[in-house]
Amino acid sequence: MWRRTYLFFLLVRIYLALSPSYIHPDENFQGPEIIAGRYPGFLLRHLILSSGLVLNLSLRQSAYDLHKPLLRPIVLSRVLISLPPPANVSHQHPGQIFGYTNLKTWEFTSPKPVRSLFPLWPVYGLPMQMLQCVWTETGKEAVAPRVIYYALRLLMFVLSFVLEDWAIHDLVQSPRERRVAVVLVASSYVTWTYQTHTFSNAVETLVVLWSVVMTQRILDHQHRSSVLSSALLGSLVAFGLFNRVTIPAFLLPSGLYLVPHFLRKPFSLLALSMTFILTSILAIAVDTYFYHPSSTESFFQILRSDPTITPLNSLLYNASTTNLSLHGLHPPYQHLIASLPLLLGPALLLCWYIRKPSLSMVSALSATVILSLIPHQEPRFLLPAVPLVLSSISVPRHGALRRSWFISWIIFNAMLGVLMGIYHQGGVVPAQLWLGEQQPYDSEIAQVFWWRTYSPPVWLLGGKELDTVDLMGSKAEEMMDRVLGAIDGHKGDGPRSIGLVAPRSSVDLDAWITKTKNRIVFEQMWITKSHLNLDDLDVEEDGVRGTFERVVGRRGLVIWKVSRHPEAHS
Repeated sequence: MWRRTYLFFLLVRIYLALSPSYIHPDENFQGPEIIAGRYPGFLLRHLILSSGLVLNLSLRQSAYDLHKPLLRPIVLSRVLISLPPPANVSHQHPGQIFGYTNLKTWEFTSPKPVRSLFPLWPVYGLPMQMLQCVWTETGKEAVAPRVIYYALRLLMFVLSFVLEDWAIHDLVQSPRERRVAVVLVASSYVTWTYQTHTFSNAVETLVVLWSVVMTQRILDHQHRSSVLSSALLGSLVAFGLFNRVTIPAFLLPSGLYLVPHFLRKPFSLLALSMTFILTSILAIAVDTYFYHPSSTESFFQILRSDPTITPLNSLLYNASTTNLSLHGLHPPYQHLIASLPLLLGPALLLCWYIRKPSLSMVSALSATVILSLIPHQEPRFLLPAVPLVLSSISVPRHGALRRSWFISWIIFNAMLGVLMGIYHQGGVVPAQLWLGEQQPYDSEIAQVFWWRTYSPPVWLLGGKELDTVDLMGSKAEEMMDRVLGAIDGHKGDGPRSIGLVAPRSSVDLDAWITKTKNRIVFEQMWITKSHLNLDDLDVEEDGVRGTFERVVGRRGLVIWKVSRHPEAHS
């Protein structure tokens, strides 16, 4: 029975993984948006050649026996190094992979960047490059952004399915309790949605889980040095630190648990330290090269004089309340009263029914306490705590209580799964893909305004020369002024049209269309109803019922073609 239940939730996970909901802009702008414009092979080749090594970058099939497993990693690495850039990439920018226009957010453009390229490279860069290689073998010039987008979603699903579920199997020893834990994690909407999106938090969850697994393996065999597990743990911690600087909050208990073991087995500590240092050096080298692409100094001179250490920059940035106030300040109890209930729902009530104190639960508790001390708090910051908690609790055994809890758990996850997995800003990605796929695109439109939506991922346009203007949540009057200014500012022959992407729930737009129907022409070009704009809630003015009818009843996203009426133009 539990296997069929697990399989059902697995199908739900893959369905929602391939649904284009948009939970938070960071899932694009801190991942694919950046790495889509970088080519890992050139980065690796630069690092190798800068070190003075002479490599033969031409790969000859006859020189290798591909059936020998020991040679396959060498062959793959040389393939990645020797690959030429795609044909549509300018030689002045050898770091480009697809040649797409992309938008770098402040995390990557500030003088002290706080985001590392290092974890993005293996998670997104190499899969993108391998997809490009396979795609070009079919005779096609470039991979369509739609293919890349869904390939990355499928990749995140596979990582969640394999690594997250495997880690739960390792963490829970009892077969009966393991079955319960696996089904609980598989039935959580967090697993269906957040873990299958390209969030750094999703990657952090996998790193935290496997760091706890490695710690548990070391503790279970304390009579041995466990050098291999220690070495893997060191690399995982370094990788996780450059992915998100919050990972020590989750791994502090692991470190404390391991202190007695390290005192007895110093070689274990040595192995962990060496791999942590080596991985960190590689990460610093990658980031230094990424953030100094056009320096006149040699790479190693920059690495010695001005290395880019993104975790340190992130710590210094987040230590300033002034900086955090730009993103929103929250009370210390925000995670306790909002984040955890939103992530765990009815499962939070079962934290009193812990089977026994475990490293997993202590790690989740540690992170909750430490991250609550930081003034800026978001639910996704506690994402790794979800599988840690769900693998530690026990469900009620009494028949009626057990049945009631499971019903509430299913309803909670079904509602949030549909909301966050299908409808939440669900029209943004399809709309941007549609705009980029017009062949040829309407020559009259060279500019598109996005109003009251999340920022659209620019790389999804596939390199189209289309100016994207994000008006965010600006007032209706400001939006109207910007649109009219863009139309009237046209100096070419004939009337000019611009694109306007806006949610159907915005009644201000309806009033404008009615008021200006004799002067402005609105042509509906594209529409989807799989879009909910929760940032447009206005209970104070519309009331609960009115807000629900407007936001849910008029859900959807529309692309309008806006132009002056021909008679008004004349």
